[in-house]
Amino acid sequence: MSDAKSNKASTKKAAPKAAAKKEAPKKTASKKAEPKKAASGKTVTVRQTGSPIGRKAYQKKTLIGLGLNRIGRVSTLEDTPSVRGMIATVAHLVTVENEAA
Repeated sequence: MSDAKSNKASTKKAAPKAAAKKEAPKKTASKKAEPKKAASGKTVTVRQTGSPIGRKAYQKKTLIGLGLNRIGRVSTLEDTPSVRGMIATVAHLVTVENEAA
């Protein structure tokens, strides 16, 4: 009876080792595509005027994505449609100070 227990124990220990040996081959480093930049070079400056306390999580994350996390912080970003959408999402917490060409 002790032989049966030892066989079960040895098969349980052997299974993870066998699985560890069958790892997927490591991928080689591939070239990452560089992010697209605005061709026009326009920028927009945003200042945080409201607190994210008591706001929904996506609004807090949007502020962090804009580079803001405290009232009075200023961030200059490229004027792209995605940035404009983020500003629109938290329009009640930020002001657009200048739109440089």
